[in-house]
This record gives sequence, C-alpha cells and structure tokens, in this order.
Amino acid sequence: MDTPLPPARELALIDAELAQLDTRRLHLLARRDWLLRLLWQSGGAGTAAVQGAFGPPGAPFAPSAPSAAAVKPSAQNVLLVLGAVLLTVAALAFTLVSWGSLGIGGRSAVLAALTAAASAAPAALLRRGLRATAEAVAGVALALTALDAYALHAVGLPGSDGRVYAAWAAAVLAGLWSGYGAVLRGLRTAPLAAVGAAQLPLPLAAAAAGADLTGGGWALLATAALDVVLAGAVARGVLRGTARVCAGVLGGSGLAAGLVGSLAEPGAAGPALLLAAGALLGVAVAWREPRGVAAAVVGGLAAVSAVGALVPAGWGSVGWAVAVRVAAGLALVAAVRAVRVDALPEPVRRGLAGAGAGVAALAALAGVPAVLSVLAARLAVLGEVWAPTTPRHPAPGPGLAVALLLAAAVFGLLPRLRPAGPALPGGAARPPVAGPYPGVAADRGAVGGRVEAVGGAAGAAAVAGPGGSGRSAGASWGVVSRAVAVVCAWAGLFVAGAGAGLPVAVLLVAEVVVTVAAGVVALRAGEPAVAWAAAGCAAAGAFGVSVAALDGRVATVGVCGLLGAGAALGAAYGAARAALRGVCAVAAVGYAAGMVVALGALAGLPAAWVGVAVSAVPAVVVCLGPRLGAVRVAAEGAAAGAGVLASALAAWDPPVAALVLALGAVVCAAGALRADRRGLGRAAGALGVAAVWVRLGASGVAVPEAYTLPVTAAALVVGLVRRRRDPGASSWAAYGPGLGATLLPSLVAVWGDPYWPRPLLLGAGALAVTLAGAHRRLRAPLLLGGVTLAAVAVHELAPYVVQVVGLLPRWLPPALAGLLLLAVGATYERRLREARRLREAFGRFR
Repeated sequence: MDTPLPPARELALIDAELAQLDTRRLHLLARRDWLLRLLWQSGGAGTAAVQGAFGPPGAPFAPSAPSAAAVKPSAQNVLLVLGAVLLTVAALAFTLVSWGSLGIGGRSAVLAALTAAASAAPAALLRRGLRATAEAVAGVALALTALDAYALHAVGLPGSDGRVYAAWAAAVLAGLWSGYGAVLRGLRTAPLAAVGAAQLPLPLAAAAAGADLTGGGWALLATAALDVVLAGAVARGVLRGTARVCAGVLGGSGLAAGLVGSLAEPGAAGPALLLAAGALLGVAVAWREPRGVAAAVVGGLAAVSAVGALVPAGWGSVGWAVAVRVAAGLALVAAVRAVRVDALPEPVRRGLAGAGAGVAALAALAGVPAVLSVLAARLAVLGEVWAPTTPRHPAPGPGLAVALLLAAAVFGLLPRLRPAGPALPGGAARPPVAGPYPGVAADRGAVGGRVEAVGGAAGAAAVAGPGGSGRSAGASWGVVSRAVAVVCAWAGLFVAGAGAGLPVAVLLVAEVVVTVAAGVVALRAGEPAVAWAAAGCAAAGAFGVSVAALDGRVATVGVCGLLGAGAALGAAYGAARAALRGVCAVAAVGYAAGMVVALGALAGLPAAWVGVAVSAVPAVVVCLGPRLGAVRVAAEGAAAGAGVLASALAAWDPPVAALVLALGAVVCAAGALRADRRGLGRAAGALGVAAVWVRLGASGVAVPEAYTLPVTAAALVVGLVRRRRDPGASSWAAYGPGLGATLLPSLVAVWGDPYWPRPLLLGAGALAVTLAGAHRRLRAPLLLGGVTLAAVAVHELAPYVVQVVGLLPRWLPPALAGLLLLAVGATYERRLREARRLREAFGRFR
C-alpha cells in the first residue's frame, strides 16, 4: 500500500496512535471498575443482577447479550397500571359516594380491610418474582392510605383546620410510606410517594400560619434543603434523582419568592436573608456534587440578589441599583480568582464565575437601550444642522455607566481565572494516565513500553478523553468574554460622557477620545472577535459624535478632521488586519468627502459647486493608486461613493452636473491607464456619454441622434479594436450595441416624424450599414441595417399602400392571399431547399 510518508515517519505515527488507544482503553477499564465498586458498596436489590451481568470488580470485561428477564414487558405494565388506576377510582367512588350508607363501624372495617389487604399483597408477590404486579398493588395501597386520611378528617375531625390537618397528614403519610418502602426493599413506588408527600408539610404549615411571601419562601427553601440531604443519603438512583428534582423546583420557587419580595420591599432584611440562605444552599450542593455547576450558578445569583435587596428604595436611580448588583458579581468573580485552585471544587468555581458573568451580562443588556437612545436622539440634529439652537445630549444617568464599567471589569477578569483539572466523583483532580478514579490505578504495564515512549501523546490523549475539549471551549469563551468586556467598557465610557453634564466642546472631545481608543484596540487586538467588537464600537461612536458635531460649524470641521485623520492612520497601520484597514480606508475617504462638503458650506458655495469640489476626492484616490497597497480596493469603492455624492449634489443644476460627470469620466479614464484597472474604461465611457447627454439636455437639444451618435461612434471604435485583437469575436458583441444605439431610437423617431430629412438620412445610413455587412460578411450590420431599411421603406410606402387598398374591391385581398398560399404550398420543397441554402450562407457570416 503506497503512502506519501516515509516508512519511518509512518511507523512513528502508528505507534503514537496505538499508545493513545491503549491509554483510552485503560481509562475506560478504570471507569468500569470504579462503577462496579460503587454499586457493590451501595448494596441493594440490584447488586446481584449487576454482579451476574458484569462480574465482580476487577473481572475482565466480556460483553454479553441482554437476558430475557431484563426486558420489561411493556404490555403487562400497561395492564397493571390500568388495573391499579381502576381500583383507585373504585375506592375513591366508594369513599365519596357510598360512604354515607354505612355506619362508622362498617366504614372503618371496610377501609381497614382493603388497606391491610392491599398493603400485605406486595410482599407475597415479590417473593414469587412478580415485581410489576407488586408495584401496581402497592400503588393501590398507597392510594387507600390517603383515602383513610381523608376519611379520618371527614368523620373524626370535621371541625379542624383543613390546611393544618393536611400538613400533619402529609408528614405522617410520608413517614408511613417511607417505612413501608424500607420493609419491602424491592418496591420503588413507596419511596417515591414518600418523597412526594414530604414536599407538602412545611409549605402547608406556612400557609396555615398565614405566612407572607417571604415566609412561604422560607418553607419552600427548608423543604429543598431536606431534599438535598435526602439525595445525599439515599443510594437508589431513581430516588436520588427525584429528590434532586424536588430540591431544584422548591428551591427555585423559594428564591423566586425572595426575589419578588426584595423588589416589592427594597431594603427589607427578610427577603435578603432568604436569598442569602438560598445562596449558601446552592454552594453547598455544588460543593458535594461533581456536576453541581447549575446549583453554584443559582447560589451565586442568589448571593448577588441578596446584596441588591439591601439597597433602599430611595437610594439613587435604577442605574445605581444595577451597579450595586454588578459590583457584587465582580466581588464574586474576584473572590473566586483570589482563592487557590485546589481550595474550591471545580463546580463551585465555574458556577460562581458563571453567576458573576450572568449578572454582568444582564447589566450589559440593560445598558444597550441607553446607548441606542443616546445615538438615536442625536438624529434630531439632522433637522437643524448648524442652527442657532442649544444642542441636546440625553443623559441616561451615571449609575448605568458605572454598571457598564463594572460589567466590563467582570468580563475582563473571567479569562484570567486559573483553570482546574477535571473533577472526579470524590472531588480530586484526574491524573493524566495512572489512577483516573479514587482507589483505582491504571496498569501501565498493559500498554507495554509504548506509553512511556510517547508519554506526551499519551498524556494528551488522557486529557482529550472525557472532558478534554474543555481547553478549546475555555479558550473560545475567553475570547468572547474579552470581546464583551471591550463593548461594555466603550458603552460605559460613552454613556458616562453623555450623562456627566460636561460642556458641549468637552463632551465632543471626550467622545472622540473614546472612539479613537476603541479604534486603536481594534487595530492592535490579536483575536478577531475582540478586534471586530472594538471596530463596531468605534464605528458606533464615530457615528454618534459625527451627528452630534453637526450642531456647530467648527465642531463639524474639527470632528471630521480628527476622525478622518485617525481613520487614515488606521488604514496605514500595516500590522492590523487587512479587512479592518479597509474599513478605516473607507472611513477616511468618507470623512474627506464630508470635510469638503463642510468647507464648501462654510465658504457659501452653492450645493452644485460643492459637488464639483467633492469630485477632487476620487481624483486623489485614483492618483495615489498602487501606493494604497492592501486598502486600494476599499478606498476606490469609497471614492466611487464620493463620486455618487458629488453627482447628487450637482443634480439640480444640469450644466454643473454635466461638468461633474465629465470630471468623473476623466478620473476613470486616468485610472484605466493602469493595466490592472482597464475595466474603468467602460465607466469612463458611460460617464462621458452621460455628461454629453446632460449638457445637450441643458441646452434644449431634443434631436435623439445628437444623443445616440456619440455613443455609436465610441462603441464602434471599441468594437473595431476588439475585432482586431480577436478576429473570432462575434459581430453582435463588437458592433451590435453601437449600431443599435442609433438605429433603433432613430427608427422610433421616424414613425412619428412627418418630414422627409430624417427618413432619408436614416434610410441612407441603414443602406450603407447593410452593404458594409454584406461586403464584410458580418451578421449584425447586415441584419440591423436591413431591418431598419425595410422599416423605413414600409413607413414611406404605407400611405400609398393604404390608398391603393382603399380603391381595390373587398374580395381582392383575400383572393390574393389565397393564391399566395397556394403558390407557396406548390413550391414548398423548392422553397425549403432555398431557405436551407440561405441559412447555410448566412451561417458563414460572423
């Protein structure tokens, strides 16, 4: 098998791959052994099945087919569940409908007998291996115990408070069902029902006591804490998962109650304490659980909310309230960074850092509308440019600016957090190869000497296994964080300048400085995301300050000059990215055109003559040409835009507009002199023709040939040059556009012209074109000239034909048409051969 690599190189690569595969196999075997030890130590009914299927810990791995007993009979389960539901409905109907027809003794005897029978049956069913049936019957027994509790309240305690009784009944039922599940260890229904019933006592007790929103939140949070303790104490996976879900739902509800309370009563201590307790609970969960990042995030957010809840209602504006919360998030991230890596579990570190980032992100989202409002409000200046009015600069408030700057600090600090190794179930860091799990050491001898021979590759493979992609993910998140930090910093400084109450001149200078700083960051940043984020900020700032500067003449010239010079320097900065330099070149050309317009307005020039002055900008760009280097294309595109601006300014004065178009033609022709810009010749021709047309229109010339003949002359010259360079070129491509530019408009004019000179001249010209096409064997002149000549002839003969037709009998035209058809039909074959010969002859034309 042939390969492009030398044998020694390929052999080294194969050895490295094999070493990585062996290392990965060792990792998976260690994981399997650890899981088997965990299941073995936890005990339970499933241990024997696990040992039978996989063997004891340390046994070699041998895949086996699933046994028949492991396959759940879905149809049987459906039937059992339906039967249990029907029995429960029957018991409920008996309790609610037929209860009154029995005495107190009969009622008690019936329910007691049913409950005792349903509770005892699962034990016998489990001994016989009928687990699904036992689960269904146990469900009926649990439902009967709940009905017993209801019946006891309805008969024995009718005057008691229903909520108090429901709280006690839920607690008692949770205890009974838990004990029942402990006695019959093979059942899952009873423990799950016990967990569900345990969620009710404290919230029901709080409702019975008339607790407010904060009190209800405490009850929910306390129940969630009990669920967390239960999830850490039990060994069953389903039961543990149920407890975790309940803890998450009730804990989140309690924190939501605290948050709502803090918003309703700012500065109150009760909601703040509730949120602080929720923060401690979330961090405690993340401290114990290897996958408790979400709990740590919730805990961090709760801590930040607790700090924000202490802010009084009358203290500052909404922006300052946001700033306080962002400051708390910054303190959280700074504390995580200050603590040693091995002092905090990785889920706690990641969760708290994520909470701080989330708060900062919310502040950034809150600041975006403020920045947009500042930029949008300045558009009102366009309606009063250089008017003697006081400029208006909306101020969103300093609090929001501080919040944005703090958010920038948070996002700037996040990438500097020291990463920790991948966490294990015990919280320890994972070694590269040996001992990837507690109590389990990898056997290096199993992979022979290849692991040691390629130790670096083996270690990399170990990291790139489970969780190894975290480095690239962390790097990408770090780039995003730095980009967001740049945006937040710019937004904070921009809003701060607008809301600081500075004089207009100082404010504009400050905004120019902020904009230039963003541009410098964009040009010098090493990461594309950061560079483009800073470039977007610089563009937004330039737009805002440029519009604001239109309030005054000096401000307009000064801002355009400063920003234009800065953009030109950015375009000349060779170390920056080519795309960013192109953007700077476009901005420099745009500001140059704006400066010319502003200076022309200051000089009192009419708008049309200002357009003539703007035409100098494309001329300068074309003159610089190759000296522009990588930004040449971008600068020339912006120069084309400046040319459009010049034409628009001169559009209301046709003579001046013709001058502007002529200048544009000269500029394009000068650019077309360079070999790599020959395409500008077409633009030069189009602009020149447009200049002639506009000039003729301004002079009142209405003869169409005055407009079309220059185009035809230029197009025919171009076609002649092309045919000389490429003799195989089609005559349609070479001469068709030029001839059509004059023949077709003149032919349209002939049909509306009652005088004889135009038809005579057009017919003579068409005849000359037709003869030239026939002589030179050119298809386009022959057809265009012939069709035009025929049309002119028809135009000239049409009146006489009409007169003759009016004198003939009415039956004669149909008769002549019939004779013509008969003649053509009779000579059809000969006419067909003649048409073919004509087509072959015409096909030899070009």
